[in-house]
Amino acid sequence: MKFDTPAGQNPIDRMRVVGQPIDRIDGKYKVTGTAHYAYEWHDVTGRAAYGHVVGAGIAKGRIASIDISAAERAPGVLAVVTAQNAGKLGKGRMNTATLLGGPQIQHYHQAIALVVAETFEQARAAAALVRVDYRRERGRFSLSREKDNAIKPQGGDTPADSAVGDFDSAFAAAEVTLDATYTTPDQSHAMMEPMASLAAWEGDQVTIWTSNQMIAWGKGDVARTLGIPADKVRLVSPYIGGGFGGKLFVRADAVLAALGAKAAKRPVKVALHRPLIANNTTHRPATEQRIRIGARRDGTITAIGHESWSGDLEGGGPEVAVQQTRLLYAGEHRMTRMRLATLDLPEGNAMRAPGETPGMMALEIAMDEMAEKLGMDPVEFRIRNDTQVDPENPERPFSQRQFVECLRQGAEKFGWSQRQPTGAVRDGRWLVGMGMAAGFRNAPVMKSGARARLDGDGRVTIETDMTDIGTGSYTIIAQTAAETLGLPIEAIDVKLGDSAFPASAGSGGQWGANSATAGVYAACMKLREVVATRLELDPATAEFVDGQVRAGGRSFPLADAAGDGQLVVEDAIEFGDLDKQKQLSTFAAHFVEVGVDMHTGETRVRRMLSVAAAGRILNPKQARSQMIGAMTMGVGAALSEELVVDETMGFFVNHDLAGYEVPVHADIPEQDVVFLDEADPDSSPMKAKGVGELGLCGVPAAVANAIYNATGVRVRDYPITLEKLIGGLPGLA
Repeated sequence: MKFDTPAGQNPIDRMRVVGQPIDRIDGKYKVTGTAHYAYEWHDVTGRAAYGHVVGAGIAKGRIASIDISAAERAPGVLAVVTAQNAGKLGKGRMNTATLLGGPQIQHYHQAIALVVAETFEQARAAAALVRVDYRRERGRFSLSREKDNAIKPQGGDTPADSAVGDFDSAFAAAEVTLDATYTTPDQSHAMMEPMASLAAWEGDQVTIWTSNQMIAWGKGDVARTLGIPADKVRLVSPYIGGGFGGKLFVRADAVLAALGAKAAKRPVKVALHRPLIANNTTHRPATEQRIRIGARRDGTITAIGHESWSGDLEGGGPEVAVQQTRLLYAGEHRMTRMRLATLDLPEGNAMRAPGETPGMMALEIAMDEMAEKLGMDPVEFRIRNDTQVDPENPERPFSQRQFVECLRQGAEKFGWSQRQPTGAVRDGRWLVGMGMAAGFRNAPVMKSGARARLDGDGRVTIETDMTDIGTGSYTIIAQTAAETLGLPIEAIDVKLGDSAFPASAGSGGQWGANSATAGVYAACMKLREVVATRLELDPATAEFVDGQVRAGGRSFPLADAAGDGQLVVEDAIEFGDLDKQKQLSTFAAHFVEVGVDMHTGETRVRRMLSVAAAGRILNPKQARSQMIGAMTMGVGAALSEELVVDETMGFFVNHDLAGYEVPVHADIPEQDVVFLDEADPDSSPMKAKGVGELGLCGVPAAVANAIYNATGVRVRDYPITLEKLIGGLPGLA
C-alpha cells in the first residue's frame, strides 16, 4: 500500500477497538513466566552450552599475546573463541567498533574471547584463566580536553550545520541576550534484561534467539559480520526486556553465540554480564552545548543559536543535540552547529530520544533563563515564540502543532498561576519550587510489512518482525487488525520478532507504533479485498462488522471466505513524501514540583504533569505507561544518571546498577498525563504519531527549572547532584 496522500475516512476511524484502553494481550504471559526472553529458551534446541565473554582490559592499544591454553584445559570447557581462530569476520553496517576485538583494541571491555563450557559456572571460571598481554596506547577520554580538536561531522541523516539569516549580527543587535554553556553526561541504557542470545547451527544456517529491537537490521549485520548470506540467518526476538536504543543494533552476544556454537558444534547461550554492558555496548554520549538567544524586550526571539560538541570512536557520529532547536521556536535569524571529537571511549549511539533528550536538557533551561531576563513568565515566553511553520523553511507547515494548547492546558491543570518567586516557598526544611519545559520529538515513519492469515474458524493471525520492547506492540497490532476486519480483539493472534516474517519498521526512533500498525492495516485491507472477492462481494463497498462481511444486501461470516483452508496475504505500507511536504512532530508541556532540603541539598520530586499532542492515541492505557516511564527516566537524567569516566584508563567506572543510579519507586511521586485530542491524516492511515520518546524530551530541564525556582541556584551541568546545590542554599536560620 502506497501512502502518498493524506488519509481520508477509513475503518480505523470507527475507533471501536483502536483508541480503547485495552489491557496488554501479552501481559498474562509475562506475569506467568511463559513469555520467552532471550536467555530463557530451554526447549528449542538440544542441550545448550554456555559462553562467557572476556572483555579487553585496556581502552586503546593492541593484544601482544593471548594465552588460552589454561582455559582450554579447564573442566567442562568445549571451546575458546578469539579473533585468532574465529576466521575472517566483517563488521556490521550499524556497528562502529568490531564486535570481536583483536589484535587491535578500540575500547575498554571490547570482547576479545568467548569461553564455552558445559555450565555457566565452568565457563566463567575458565574465562578467568585467559591470559592477555597488552601494548597499551595513549587514548583520548575527555570531551572537554578534545573539544578544540572536534571537526564538522560528515554524512549522517542530520546536517551538521544550519543557518537562516544573519545570526551573528542579529544577536549582537538584540535588546536582551543570553549566552550560556550547558553539559550533559554519558548515560547508560540500564535496561533490565541484558543483551543475551542463544545460537544454533543447522548445516550452514544459523538461528539466533536474541534480544533485538530491529530484526531486519540485525539479520543483515549478523550476516555481514559472519560473512554468510543473509538468507542463512534467522533472528528470533518475540519478547524484549527493555532496550531504550541499546538493542537497536547487533551486539557481541549474538555474534559470539554464533561463533561459539560453530566452534563447540552445539547450541550456545551467551549473556553479557552486567558489569560488561556499560563499556562493551553503546551509550548516550556526553555533550557540551552553547546556546545564544537574542530577543526584543517584548519577548520576541530575533536570534537563536545552538552549538553542540560530542565525541565518539573514529568512524562514529555526533549526538544530534541541535535538531529540536531547528524546529521548536520562531526566530528570524538562526544558527545551529555540531562538532565531533574522536574519543577512545566505548561507542556512543542512540539512547531513548537521541538528540532531543540532551538537546532539550540545555535548550529548555536556556529558555527559562531568557524568560527571567525578560521578566516574562516561562510559559508565556514559549507561547510568544510559537510557530506553525518550519522556521528554517517557512513554506513547510507542521502537519499538526498543538504546542500552545499543551502549554495552556498544562499550566491550568498544574496550578501554574500559583507559582511563587524564586526561593519564596518553604515547607519545613524543604524549599519548594515549580518548573516547566517544552517537550518535542519528531514523528518519522518507515516502510513496514505484515502478513495476515484467516483460518476457517474465523481467527486471524498477524505475522511481522516488529518487536515489543515493553511498549505494547502486541496489543496495538491486535487492535489494528480487529478494527480493520470487524472482529473482537480476542479473535486476533499476533506473532512478532521473527526474521521469517515480513520486515517491519522495528522499534526505535518513535516510528514503531505508527509505522508497524500502518503496515498491519495495509495487510488487513488487502485481506478484505481477497475475502470480498472470494465471497463475490464488491470490495469497494463491503463492510466488515461483528465477524460478518456485508455488501449489496447480502451478509456472510468472515470465516466462510477461508472455507476449510486458510487465506494468506502480505503487504507493506510504503510512505511517499508527505513528511517532506509537512513537518511531522509531537509536542508536550512538562510541569514539575520539587522540594530541596535546605540542609543537605537533597532533591525530591513531588508531582509531575505532562500534556501531550501526539496524533491519534492507539491505546491510551499503554500510551500513558510510555509517558510515565519516560518521565521517570527524565527524573534520573536530571538528578542522578551519569557514567563516570576514568580519564586515565578510559572506561566507565560505575558500570553496574549499584553504581549507575536510576530512579526507583520511592523517587517517583504522583504522575499525571493528558493527551490532547488529535488525529493527523498526514502521518499514516492510522493518523497516529508516537509517544515512546516524547515523554522524556524536556523533563530533565523541567526538574532543573523547578530546582532553580525553589532555591535560586542555577545548575547548568547535569546531573543536578547535591554538591552542586549545597553551596548556594540559604544558611541555617
